[in-house]
Amino acid sequence: MNREARESFAAFVAARSGSLIRTAYVLAGDQHAAEDLLQSALAKTAARWGRVRDNPEGYVRRAMYNEQVNRWRRRRRESVVARPPELPSTGPDVDLRVTLERALLALPPRKRAVLVLRYYEDLPEREIAEIMGCSVGTVRSQAHRAIARLRELAPDLAAHLEPAGSRP
Repeated sequence: MNREARESFAAFVAARSGSLIRTAYVLAGDQHAAEDLLQSALAKTAARWGRVRDNPEGYVRRAMYNEQVNRWRRRRRESVVARPPELPSTGPDVDLRVTLERALLALPPRKRAVLVLRYYEDLPEREIAEIMGCSVGTVRSQAHRAIARLRELAPDLAAHLEPAGSRP
């Protein structure tokens, strides 16, 4: 990579890493795993910087999604711990976030990824379909089913979930 390419890559990372780490966290469910996920995706992006320079963020997001799906496939078992982790301080917002996080982690990987990309990243369905390598119809049906499943898993969230079909 020449000096100009290194500088443009560094500028991209500096400008977009905050947003990308948040997406990685939602996909991975853990800060350390999110950092590893983003680092892996950025390494792949750096190696192909000359070809992806026009749309690097899309490339990084797709690389993160693909890497996370591979991790989910490799690790299908739950990890056993001696005692459950402590919960953060309580309150309505904290309780709601904990409930949402647990419900998201209970969803299958593709459904979780669709929700993260659609509602957290606010990406259009067409772009999600490109990232996930499926049709727009599949994105819509996965989102619909995932929200229905969230309502089952966490009835407390129902008031905060938008009605089906209300997004363009």
